[in-house]
Amino acid sequence: MFTGIIEEVGEVVAVEVRTTGGQLRVRCRRVLEDIQQGASIAVNGVCLTVVGYDANSFVADVSEETLRRSNLGQLRPGSRVNLERPLSPLGRLGGHIVQGHVDATGELVSLEPRPAGHWWMRVRFPRELAPYVVEKGSIAVDGISLTVAALEDDVFAVAIIPHTYQATNLRDRRPGDRLNLEADILAKYVESLLRRTHGEPGSGLTEEKLRALGY
Repeated sequence: MFTGIIEEVGEVVAVEVRTTGGQLRVRCRRVLEDIQQGASIAVNGVCLTVVGYDANSFVADVSEETLRRSNLGQLRPGSRVNLERPLSPLGRLGGHIVQGHVDATGELVSLEPRPAGHWWMRVRFPRELAPYVVEKGSIAVDGISLTVAALEDDVFAVAIIPHTYQATNLRDRRPGDRLNLEADILAKYVESLLRRTHGEPGSGLTEEKLRALGY
């Protein structure tokens, strides 16, 4: 389990893409402090397993499914990636519960500067995520825990503070880029329970249903 609080930005050293998957080597520093074979590291919000490492980098295999569902298949040597180790038992949940299981990718619509180093980011998301994207709700974008500040049709907006902009790979992003999205797991469970309770498979979570249940 992760929190969406990025520890450092690593650099892709090598990428090998095969017909059945691929492999990444990422240069980094902080996440290597307690690394071991088989450890998990979130790369742009995707939970990967360490299969090798040295003093300056780690290697992780990437499945064909992950390459298809995330933006990892677009990485090239020199690409900068967000890195986070799993939450330790004594750690603080500074963001929100992030599994490292990307649901889909969205498209960066705009990333506009605001006063005092702040930014306003708009992301177009696929329709299947609509039940889980709500104003003031949490969403992970390339592994970053963010809060939905505005929502209009199939585009959500988030406010980016100066620290987040400087401490992640957001400053490399341009309109049209593909971003990994993971919806809040709590929203998924609520929607699943509502479907079972109301006997309406696929009906999705609605504001009316939440009100009827006392939310």
